[in-house]
Amino acid sequence: MKFSSVFAAAATVAAVSAHGGVGVYTIGSTKYQGWQPYNSASGQKSIQRQYSSFNPLMIADLTTVNIRCNNGGTLGTGLSASVAAGDKIKTTWTQWTHRPSAVMIYMARCPSGGCNNWDGSGKVWFKIDHQGLVSGTQNSGKWAGDAIVDTLDWTTTVPKTLAPGEYLIRHELLALHQANNPQFYPECAQLTVTGSGSVVPSSSWLVSFPGAYTKSDPGVAFNIDSDAAKTATTYPIPGPPVWDGTGSEAPKDEPTTPTQPENPSTPSDTPKPTCNAVQRYGQCGGNGFKGCTVCAEGSTCSKSSDYYSQCM
Repeated sequence: MKFSSVFAAAATVAAVSAHGGVGVYTIGSTKYQGWQPYNSASGQKSIQRQYSSFNPLMIADLTTVNIRCNNGGTLGTGLSASVAAGDKIKTTWTQWTHRPSAVMIYMARCPSGGCNNWDGSGKVWFKIDHQGLVSGTQNSGKWAGDAIVDTLDWTTTVPKTLAPGEYLIRHELLALHQANNPQFYPECAQLTVTGSGSVVPSSSWLVSFPGAYTKSDPGVAFNIDSDAAKTATTYPIPGPPVWDGTGSEAPKDEPTTPTQPENPSTPSDTPKPTCNAVQRYGQCGGNGFKGCTVCAEGSTCSKSSDYYSQCM
């Protein structure tokens, strides 16, 4: 029994040491301290929203408010970081050891009262950056999160056209090392965006947390050890496409119902695809997708969500 207790404690320590969160935000020459989850909340002031530990959120958390900023709706501490539209934000993690993982970064425009007393609820979040599988196969290739494992840093650019105002920024790592059991690591911070931008995303680019992901999304219901993962060279990143910097409506899926010929009595020739057919398990549609929508013989394009369709 003593051995079991010691082993369990060691396993807990090992699990915590394998996790991490954003610890520092660097904008220009200014560094902003992130929240320190294992220290007392008393006296802490940070641009980052409070969260309790480095432990991951799991599929069961996708329908809870915790998936938003890794907390139950905790508000700000009164601090925001200033950044000009078009400038870069470098984030440095306290520690990170999981491979592979995808990186996703969102922003949300705060209401007129500012960010500090707002919890980020509603369909308000738009994606400004993401990267998943970089090269090779899903099972043994290079992933975006590898860079964070190696350097602990990730740099993203605030969209140049973004209108000035107060925003939340949400950095999220999605660890995929366990088959069908992904781990979500989100953290949020407060920003004041300056500059000459004049655009905010239209509603079709916006998602809510919870609500942006479901457990059946291909990038969430993902088995890194499957036979398909040993040959697939693309990964369906969860969530919406990256905002393109305009206020226009996000691109929609191409219609799946063919239009009728002008003369119904005259048969029309079957259209020939003008692109290389997508192989089985490859992406064939979704908001923002600009690739081929024709599946190879023996498979059909099946819609999984508004953001992803796959040849099955």
